[in-house]
Amino acid sequence: KMGTPTMGGLMVILPVIIITGLLNFANLLGFNLIGQSVLVPMGTLVAFGILGLIDDLEGIRGSRVVGEGIMARTKASWQVIFALIIAVLLYIGPTELRSVAIPGIPQKINIGILYIGVAAFLIVGFSNAVNLTDGLDGLAGSLAAVAYACYGVIAYLQGQVWLAAFCFTMVGALLAFLWFNAHPAELFMGDVGSLAIGGTLAVVALMTGQWLLLPIVGAMFVAEALSVTIQVSWFKFTKRRYGEGRRVFKMSPLHYHFELKGWSETQVMQRFFLCGILAGMLGVALALI
Repeated sequence: KMGTPTMGGLMVILPVIIITGLLNFANLLGFNLIGQSVLVPMGTLVAFGILGLIDDLEGIRGSRVVGEGIMARTKASWQVIFALIIAVLLYIGPTELRSVAIPGIPQKINIGILYIGVAAFLIVGFSNAVNLTDGLDGLAGSLAAVAYACYGVIAYLQGQVWLAAFCFTMVGALLAFLWFNAHPAELFMGDVGSLAIGGTLAVVALMTGQWLLLPIVGAMFVAEALSVTIQVSWFKFTKRRYGEGRRVFKMSPLHYHFELKGWSETQVMQRFFLCGILAGMLGVALALI
């Protein structure tokens, strides 16, 4: 796949910012911005997009080894900084954004100052989870489209029309990108897309109050991230314990494990996509309880 253009995430970010900005222009001029408009997810999309863009450009210039060195540490630091700023903005907004909705319980539970830590963790976690998933043609984009569609439905049912519109605009942009990213890919998402899409998905979930369902709606992203965590942790543990590193999976993230087991790239993508749809449907169903 050498020579395939990257930074295709710009194809998602720019149209979403332009279209959403035009749709919400009057709303964005209001005084009560946090929670009443899509300014926060738009800001998240831009902030994490810029961070990913810088990382992509560093890789293209060849000034670092991908995933190693000072850029990896710097990127992680900026992810945390951006996530904390966004979490604080959500926290000082309407009271419901400090709460969590639990399926089967009518009233939301206010978790107070803990909300900031939880929100920052979800934003950083999902930005990295989508980034790890972006390894096969069409995989991250299709799963993200499903997740945004699910939260678009949830937001609409809550009466958050502007947030729902933002979600479905994201779905449209992702589908347009997938036209070029489907196997065999003519364009890759790059960090500019994966970091922005993942972080913004977490913000959307936080704004609906249904962030407890995010690991379900985004189950395949969670599985991909967990596979890396388990693989690295087990390898380090066994190396200390037995003198040699051992692996749980043939390779991580998880999609590579199934490729090495004999699945074709298309099979992995399609089956993960089907699992993502089922997980998303379950998440929406639980949100209605």
